[in-house]
Amino acid sequence: PTTSSTNSVSILFTMGRRPARCVRFQKNKPYIKSRFCRGVPDSKIRIYDCGAKKVSVDAFPFVAHLVSGEKEQLTACALEASRVSCNKYLVKNCGREGYHIRTRVHPFHVIRQNKMLSCAGADRLSSGMRHSYGKPMEMAARIAIGQIIVSVRSKDSNAAHVIEALRRAKFKFPGRQAIMKSNKWGFTKFDRDVYVRGRKEGWIKHDGVTVKYMSEHGRITARNCVTHGEGGTSL
Repeated sequence: PTTSSTNSVSILFTMGRRPARCVRFQKNKPYIKSRFCRGVPDSKIRIYDCGAKKVSVDAFPFVAHLVSGEKEQLTACALEASRVSCNKYLVKNCGREGYHIRTRVHPFHVIRQNKMLSCAGADRLSSGMRHSYGKPMEMAARIAIGQIIVSVRSKDSNAAHVIEALRRAKFKFPGRQAIMKSNKWGFTKFDRDVYVRGRKEGWIKHDGVTVKYMSEHGRITARNCVTHGEGGTSL
């Protein structure tokens, strides 16, 4: 907002949006929204899964991750910008039903700013560093080294497009990130050969976009009764 003074010709205006270097470092303890910290603006990113998010786990074996190389903070605005960039490229090259993007980090940390006037004659109006505890301005996610930021699963034929989409999403973040292809099947925790064997033998059950592991321990029930071997022996 702009206000004009009758005694001065100068125009007073508040400071604009600060660059990422002001908030990218983890300096203090996590500061989350609570009954003590009210008036926090909503996070910019509201959609964490996009694309074909309900497609079966068997349909998308390929998965790649965007992994952080630094301990830092990523604002909700940057997370939303990366999601939009990645989604836009994959829609164009893979189709709306050819991929599944999942943002793996959530912005819970509240960023405070001590808003100050930046104009001619502002030193007579502002209080400087007195009462400098800032007001909530935006949300950020606290990231560790080696933590996955974004994951994308798709078909093996779309592997090159997935890697290119993650490369474009990487430009929205400060610091260093690495794009890694995984040996796992989709968003599961099983390697590809283990997954195929488990699905064939029945001790890995389909469960939406992921799977359930049927343990060999405990009482034998209809739920964990699986078939082993070519003879079809039920255990």
